[in-house]
Amino acid sequence: MQTVPRLIQQFVPDTYQLSLVIDRIERRFSGTVTIHGEVQPEANTITLHSNGLVVETVTYNGTQVAFSYGDFDALVISHNDIAIGGATLVITYTGIITDAMHGMYPCYFDHDGVKKELIATQFESHHAREVFPCIDEPEAKATFDVTLTTETDITVLGNMPVASQRVENEKLVTTFGTSPRMSSYLVAWVYGEIHSKTARTKSGVEVNVWATPAQPAASLDFALDHAVKSIEFFDDYFGTPYPLPKSDHVALPDFSSGAMENWGLITYREVALLADPATTTVASKQYIATVISHELSHQWFGNLVTMRWWNNLWLNESFATLMEYVAVDAIHPEWNAWLDFAANESILALRRDAMDGVQSVQVDVNHPDEISSLFDGAIVYAKGARLMRMCQAYIGHEAFQRGLQSYFAEFAYGNTEANDLWSHLSAASGKDISGLMNTWISQSGYPVVSIDESGITQERFFIGPHEASSQLWPIPLGAESPEDMPALLETRDLPMPIADDERLNVGDTAHFISLYSDEHLERIFASTSLTELDRLQLLHEQTLLVRGGRKASVGLIDLLEHYREETSEHVWSIMALAVGELKKFVETDEQADRKLRVFAGSLAREQYTRLGWDAGADESEDDTKLRSTILSLMIYSQDPDVLAKVDELYGAGVAQIDPELRSLVISSVVYRDSSDKIIDSLLTTYRTTSSADLQQDIASGITSARADNQVSALLANFTEDGTIRHQDLFRWFVYMIRNRYARTPTWEWMKSNWVWIEETFGGDKSYSDFPRYAASGLATRKQRADYSNFFTPLLTQTALTRTIELGLVEIDGRVDLLERDGDAVRERLHNL
Repeated sequence: MQTVPRLIQQFVPDTYQLSLVIDRIERRFSGTVTIHGEVQPEANTITLHSNGLVVETVTYNGTQVAFSYGDFDALVISHNDIAIGGATLVITYTGIITDAMHGMYPCYFDHDGVKKELIATQFESHHAREVFPCIDEPEAKATFDVTLTTETDITVLGNMPVASQRVENEKLVTTFGTSPRMSSYLVAWVYGEIHSKTARTKSGVEVNVWATPAQPAASLDFALDHAVKSIEFFDDYFGTPYPLPKSDHVALPDFSSGAMENWGLITYREVALLADPATTTVASKQYIATVISHELSHQWFGNLVTMRWWNNLWLNESFATLMEYVAVDAIHPEWNAWLDFAANESILALRRDAMDGVQSVQVDVNHPDEISSLFDGAIVYAKGARLMRMCQAYIGHEAFQRGLQSYFAEFAYGNTEANDLWSHLSAASGKDISGLMNTWISQSGYPVVSIDESGITQERFFIGPHEASSQLWPIPLGAESPEDMPALLETRDLPMPIADDERLNVGDTAHFISLYSDEHLERIFASTSLTELDRLQLLHEQTLLVRGGRKASVGLIDLLEHYREETSEHVWSIMALAVGELKKFVETDEQADRKLRVFAGSLAREQYTRLGWDAGADESEDDTKLRSTILSLMIYSQDPDVLAKVDELYGAGVAQIDPELRSLVISSVVYRDSSDKIIDSLLTTYRTTSSADLQQDIASGITSARADNQVSALLANFTEDGTIRHQDLFRWFVYMIRNRYARTPTWEWMKSNWVWIEETFGGDKSYSDFPRYAASGLATRKQRADYSNFFTPLLTQTALTRTIELGLVEIDGRVDLLERDGDAVRERLHNL
């Protein structure tokens, strides 16, 4: 693949003055951008990024000059007198507003039966060039003065507070204050009919949460409170005050990502920001809190200090993922955020990072189409966060914080690379952080450390087919008896006497898993000192070892017996995951399927008796969340009394069901009712509600359909306007492809509609989700061959290449596992 040129090497922008006249109705805009900057040595032309814009005129230092279009979205400005030093470019142009959810696009919503729209932007990673010519690279920081001419009687938001606003020729002209130096991908605006609630931080920063009038005012309160507390926490933790006078948080009806950290104007999906007290679950509130803290940490990590190029995207995302948990744990210690980290980020990272061919945290980027493939939540976000937590544990929390504070002090408003951060953490701790961390961020995969009485050994851990690997890592062992073990394992083997109940990676702070013999593991389980995190970690690591062929799947049945008296919601989430691992083996064996259902019900029975269906007056949030996990297992067991209660709750109306249980109830009813009527009724509710929480619950439940007529009806809505928003299609697709009754027709739908998928999602970083999620559901050799036949011709699309290759590895690993362990699991279940 040809390497894209870095345009900052020939022209360095200093300021942008951007004026746009936006015609929302006609879906077009006209603009004038004035760019002051420095022409670099040896440049005889000036090249900017411009994609889809129709340039009308270009002037260079007051003289109109020629221009042309080149490869890689290049706008090439030519003039005989271009010289090194200061230059002013003035460009007039026009562009269009599309539904693509990047660049500038409309968001649709209904309010009191009237269809309305917002206009919003999404410029990360390289979509600012779709709205104004610029050097669209993270290193090209500049200040921005933005003026928008729009319709009247609306609210207009930008990165900075409004400096002036006037009505001129029946249009609203809004000028914002000058921004700090920032990258083009962080520029943003939103306008339309929106309402807000406001508060201030202790330091006086104005914080606003915005939503369309379709959303109740009460749904803004939780986000506002958490945003204020997060800014105050980061002000103290980072030692650098929040750099802007205001912080806007806007819930958009249509938004491709979960949220986007535009400086001073953070945009979110509605479900990631709004918490309606009447419909939002405990888990949803916790999710909203982590998203807000994640995006606010970006105001420092990513915005104030920005990676020099996209190969260091992890400097933004890995740290923001770590810091969301640091902040939430400080603000809500009762939530046990690090247990959430272990039950979410660790699982994502360890499962995907075990596949041969997976990307490393830091990866070279040579072409814009490669950028979208970097946003792998399991690697750049989750694995990167695990590595940062490992570093934090290795040097100590205080040294870690001191290093970050000096890092921000030195590089504020600038750009950095990995070694810039390592040097500050090394200075704060007195340890060689570069030597430790560069290996981890540059190598894909992770080690499994085998431990027995004679010593320990490390090797790369794989799930699925793989080439032999000689990789080594410097591993912080985190031994339970640290006085008897080295702090780091830096060789392949370390012969030494080991206690027969020794545990490694205590606290789950390092990115590796441990392989104990069955006898050693039994002695560990016999210990009475295992914490919730210990129990969670041990069980999840066993599921990984099963997937990787290092342990037999049938052993999960006996292992789960150790957990019958478990009361922790976080541990039960892994127990349910282990039951899910066993479900794959019984899809074609009705007797084994029935036995597994009975076994799952027997595991959950004690907690079902304790928790029941209704929350107690003083019930902990942990128990509230646990109830839904327990009831999901009881529903899976097909217990007649449980199903009768489900039907009773559903009969009272979907809107009346406890939000904590609603998706489970819908799923159970749909699973057992093959009529078109129930599908039609739920789809009608889905279309008409303004609650993103209710829509999400319906999507989760209705996709449990088994009947062919129901599956066909659902798939028909995938491409029809008016039901499923494009931003939500992936959720529906993954639910359907993982439903064994809907898997084949969903796969066929994807193949038949690929042209539409490419037209609708091509160019967006969500495009690669289709091959990724398809691979997560396919489980036979025939399906693997079909996947290969369909996607092999698409391997030439850079945005899809790695995802397709990993998809094949994932399917191969699943097929091998089912063939290797299937007979033994089914036989054991038959004999229960």
